[in-house]
Amino acid sequence: MKKLKIMFLGIVFLFLGVLSSCGSQENKVNYKDGTYEGKSENHTADNDGVGAGYAICIIEIKDNKITSCDFKLYELDGTLKDEKYGSEYSKENYIKAQKAIQSATKYAKSLVESSNINSVDVISGATITYSEFKEAVNNALNKAKE
Repeated sequence: MKKLKIMFLGIVFLFLGVLSSCGSQENKVNYKDGTYEGKSENHTADNDGVGAGYAICIIEIKDNKITSCDFKLYELDGTLKDEKYGSEYSKENYIKAQKAIQSATKYAKSLVESSNINSVDVISGATITYSEFKEAVNNALNKAKE
C-alpha cells in the first residue's frame, strides 16, 4: 500500500512538472525589437449591417515588450472608421458603431499595459472589433518572432 501511494505521488508530481514546463515554454517567445504591422481578415457585417471591414495594428517592440500599439478599423473599401462611422445607420446602430471605435483605443491601451494579447479582455458589444484586433496583433507578433 505504501509503495502504491509513493508511485501515485510520483505520477502526480511528474504530471505537474509536465504542466508547468508547458506553461513556461509559452512565456519563452522572444520578439525582435522593431515596428511590425498586422492586418486582420476581412469581416462581414453583423445582423444589423454593422461591422464589415478589417483592422490594421502597428506595434512597437522593445526588450521583448510591446511599447506602443496603434490600432485602426477600416471599411472594406479602405475608408478609415472614425467619428462619422455608422452615421448612416439608425441612432442605435450609430452608437453601436461608435462603441467599436472607442473599444479599439481601449484594446490598444490594454495591450501596451500587459504586453500579452491573451490578457486583453473582450469588451461587451465590441466582439467583432476584438476578433479583428486579436487577428491583427497575432499577425504582427508572428512577424516579430525571433
